[in-house]
Amino acid sequence: MAVKQPLDLAIVGAGIAGLIHLHYARQAGLDAQVLEAREGLGGLWRVLPAWQDIQLSTADWAVGDLPLEGPLAPQIQANIQAWADRFALHDGIRLGCGVQRAHHDGSTWVLQTAQGEVRARHLVAASGGHNLPIIPPVQRHDSRVDEWHAYALHEPAALAGRTVMVVGGGASAFDLIDQCIEHGARRIVWVYRGTRWFLPTTRPKAVAGSVRPFARMQAQGLSAAEQSALLGRDMVARYAKFGLQDIQPTRPVDVLHDQLFPGRPRMIQHYAQIERHRGEVAAIDGRQVTLADGTRLEVDALLWGTGYATDLGWFADPAIAGIRSVNQLCGRCGGIFRSLDAPDLYFPGVGLDGIGSAPWGYMLMARSIMSHIRGTARLDLVPAGHKINHFEIVRYLSQRDPASYPPGRGWDWYRELALNTPDDQPYPLL
Repeated sequence: MAVKQPLDLAIVGAGIAGLIHLHYARQAGLDAQVLEAREGLGGLWRVLPAWQDIQLSTADWAVGDLPLEGPLAPQIQANIQAWADRFALHDGIRLGCGVQRAHHDGSTWVLQTAQGEVRARHLVAASGGHNLPIIPPVQRHDSRVDEWHAYALHEPAALAGRTVMVVGGGASAFDLIDQCIEHGARRIVWVYRGTRWFLPTTRPKAVAGSVRPFARMQAQGLSAAEQSALLGRDMVARYAKFGLQDIQPTRPVDVLHDQLFPGRPRMIQHYAQIERHRGEVAAIDGRQVTLADGTRLEVDALLWGTGYATDLGWFADPAIAGIRSVNQLCGRCGGIFRSLDAPDLYFPGVGLDGIGSAPWGYMLMARSIMSHIRGTARLDLVPAGHKINHFEIVRYLSQRDPASYPPGRGWDWYRELALNTPDDQPYPLL
């Protein structure tokens, strides 16, 4: 009986990253398949509450001329479906085919899936860098507090007229505070250990979240230190303008390590009415929540805006399975996304957590991964040690992947693209 040849490439995850990688694998003439655990496309966007949205403008999310109807989760999912339709990718996607175990046997990747064994020479883990909701461990005794992580709050109308505690200091917590205000929570209690830098604004995220000004700073040749200084001055001024100095981070803005996102208009407009406590939840007893400093607060509902971890538990190698964050993963990759712990393994999710457009970054990385597989790129195994953002991905990869950046399509061409593309138009599909 003939032995089935391994795939050139297996891609785990049918979200936007997985589909972009499948598209470019086919362009490169590679035999590739996407393996998706769920019964439909969309990745995490398929199961998020309908109010969840992107952190940036719709023009920055789109790649090429596929229209995006709006920033909300159902619209993002529809856009991912449109990708599969537009490029006829469905026959390369195996739904209900979750990967249960993955190991490299010395020559190929061996994937144990819900539909049997799959072998591939190369593996792209496109299952996301933020795919495991984090709920900190707390003591609970006879709890009568309704609890939801941001991932699971599908009916925010349930917050109306109630005392709601929001826990966390980043984008998810800000979103949850906005939901409390929008849906008429009677009292909002915000608990946080610290806060991340954000861009205070009263404009909607889909307008305020444009990364075009940042791209222009990169295109003009500003160093990371200069970019950090410019952004920092602007943000500090905005914190002062809106009276938010008490939640301003104490360390300076650093574009090589921070993920920047816009503020939430409702949160900023109602900031004075939000009861704030710097600390963390230690215990829940009945309807009483006790903080680590002993403060006791009676609440009806608790919303965990504590973010997501990276779940790579399906890898047999404990060095990979033990990775729990994008920052940790970044330190275990060379060439932005090439694993240091196993051969022929790539993590495009490390490009998601910086400043820029995730689909645009996925497109650039996918092209170079396919070029590397075909032997026309020289992706090294030297960790960058920091995030490589947006158009800096072009500068970085063009030095290592001449096939994807031929004469006339090198840095100068992309520089003009960054400087001259109108803010309401997506960057072209390459």
